[in-house]
Amino acid sequence: MKLHLPTISLPKRTRKVVFVGTYLPRKCGIGTFTYDLFHSISEEAMSGSCGVIAINDKLEGYAYPQDVVFEINQNDIQSYRVAADYINLSGMDIVCVQHEFGIFGGEGGKNLNYLLGNLKKPVVTTLHTVNSSFESPFNESFLKVANLSTALVVMSSQAKEIIMEAYGVSENKIHVIPHGIPDVPFVDPSFYKDKFDVEGRFVILTFGLLNPNKGIEMVLNALPEVIRKYPKVAYLILGATHPNVKRLQGEEYRLSLQRLVKKLKLEQHVFFHNRFVEIHELCEFIGACDIYITPYLEKEQIVSGTLAYAFGMGKAVISTPYRYAQEMLKDGCGKLVEFGDTDALRKAIIKLMEDDAERNKIRKKAYELGRNMIWKEVARQYHNVFENALSEYTISGRGRSLRKKFVEQNPIPEIKLDHLIRLTDDTGIIQHATYGIPNRNSGYSTDDVARALVVVLQYYNQFQDEKVLPLAELYISFLHHAQLRDGRFHNFMNYKREFIDEAGSEDTWGRALWAIGCAIYIKSNHQIQLLAREIFAKAITNIELTHPQALSYAILGFYYFLLKYKGATQEKRTLQDMADKLTDYYETYKREDWHWFNDTITYGYGKIVEALLLAYKITDCDKYRETAFKCLDFLTERLYKNEYFDFVGNRDWLKSDGRREHYDQQPIDAGYLVEAYLAAYDVSKDTKYLDLAQASFEWFLGRNRSGESIYDFVTGGCNDGLGQHGANLNQGAESIICFLLAALDIMKYEAVKTLVD
Repeated sequence: MKLHLPTISLPKRTRKVVFVGTYLPRKCGIGTFTYDLFHSISEEAMSGSCGVIAINDKLEGYAYPQDVVFEINQNDIQSYRVAADYINLSGMDIVCVQHEFGIFGGEGGKNLNYLLGNLKKPVVTTLHTVNSSFESPFNESFLKVANLSTALVVMSSQAKEIIMEAYGVSENKIHVIPHGIPDVPFVDPSFYKDKFDVEGRFVILTFGLLNPNKGIEMVLNALPEVIRKYPKVAYLILGATHPNVKRLQGEEYRLSLQRLVKKLKLEQHVFFHNRFVEIHELCEFIGACDIYITPYLEKEQIVSGTLAYAFGMGKAVISTPYRYAQEMLKDGCGKLVEFGDTDALRKAIIKLMEDDAERNKIRKKAYELGRNMIWKEVARQYHNVFENALSEYTISGRGRSLRKKFVEQNPIPEIKLDHLIRLTDDTGIIQHATYGIPNRNSGYSTDDVARALVVVLQYYNQFQDEKVLPLAELYISFLHHAQLRDGRFHNFMNYKREFIDEAGSEDTWGRALWAIGCAIYIKSNHQIQLLAREIFAKAITNIELTHPQALSYAILGFYYFLLKYKGATQEKRTLQDMADKLTDYYETYKREDWHWFNDTITYGYGKIVEALLLAYKITDCDKYRETAFKCLDFLTERLYKNEYFDFVGNRDWLKSDGRREHYDQQPIDAGYLVEAYLAAYDVSKDTKYLDLAQASFEWFLGRNRSGESIYDFVTGGCNDGLGQHGANLNQGAESIICFLLAALDIMKYEAVKTLVD
């Protein structure tokens, strides 16, 4: 892609800056901020050729202006890697990142670190969210962003104090620069009121993307008594519903506010403007208001662009005492009322309505202080930080030598669901394929449908591609149909949609629980989660599993359930009971030279180790962790030879007396062992497990006994095994499912490998 950058005539000592964040026309507060910062720095001639790297929340992206030179799909780790390579070779001097957890993919927005870890440029990161008590994974992600940034910018002194005290970041690294605002004249509100049909009325305004944290109900509940005393009040609620809220909940929140308006008989006083407005129109709305209110519910909110705009334009502001409001409105620059105190809010509104002198005094003081917040001044302060960061980066030595001239290529193929979709019809996923063609004679199995559900949910969780949700609905519908009255599941269904078994095996029960637990945990859609909760409750009512594989699958299901419902005591006990059974098997069969759960290692063995590691993460029981690592290291010793994995063949398996079979090796073993090694890294942070996970994954790509690729790059399918005479050319459901599970899991750790190299 060629670099198309706006050309600006500049004085000496200009810097080329690339901005990373969301960007207009994406409807996002961070996008508006990035747009304003980009243009203010460009217009002040403090930067050379600037560009924007835009973060997309949908695969098709947006119709960006020429400012945008590169796009990142927020859930595609590879695109962060490529973006880093692009920046490193672009001639840019500084990278300015707009950080907010929700705009970057991965747990806690950790995908951003994949970009930062590969950059060979100084990074100045603006923190739009700072909290004194981030929970993991947000805490871990936040600390990595701080460590990988040359300088940090915050918008309040409180934010700086929090970062220093709670996270141990050096004071010298943190710079306070206010939120930028447009430079507009100080005018009487009546000048703009006729534009919104509120001339002659006292106007109260709240604006911003709507979500339940806005606390607008507090204002609505305060208004009836205000209006009884002053009938000419108009309350304008400006802003579209936040896109993420709309995607998950539709317009439920807005409609609830409208119902409250009707209940309180405020229809002639409250006006909703359900749209995202451009800056010039926003300034007119703010200009028309007499009082601006931010009734937010969260004390930790450390910045509010809406409050900054209203304050800097000289408005009398009433707010709840979240951190940013406390700092901005101190010393008589506004009024604070306690969270949820409707009576105090009502009194504050009436007081400012009645006392023109007080209201205008607040307005003038806010406007005067706001002159330091106009974008022109903010741009100059950023310029100083850029210069300091560049000097610091050079002095530290990071700018003098590069660890790698080029970012190494990602060894993971593009995630393709083509073959999974090819095997899926309107009933479920067909078990087997003749070569790559679905074999309808084989019918369907709950085993495969359950694991296919895990695949599409993990895919959705990683890429947020809603096109896969119909697959998830299809698969969970099959599981619902397959469930028996006692909670167990049929396994086999013929192509006539007839179940041909009385009940499936324990493994089937366990695999179904794994999938259903995953469906409960991953936020897909409300209907899937509700049905999953119902199926899960029925499935565990009379649960009684004894086989190690079945126990392992079930533990995975309970693990996901407990991630969602941490306080579910009974489910936690059940998980512990199952993990105890696994360690009991280990104690029974272990010997000095044999560390396994019975006297034969058959197939899918990695899942047992993974289950114990996940049980440890839930319970902190050292016995589970110790057993898992002994068994995993034992497997590594037996299977990893000559820099590749030589998995157990399914003809006669691996015996405790040393006898073993080399053929036929199966994709399930490679796929499950990838997940086991990654779970081991999660627990131990020992990077050798990342290398072993990579080696296990590369078995699919030809790093194996035969040197032959099992994965079909053309069809997106996976061959059914590796035999003495080469790959089994059939491409059934289990094979592609296990490949995709491994690929999705290992892709999440590519950023980790970069950061620890």
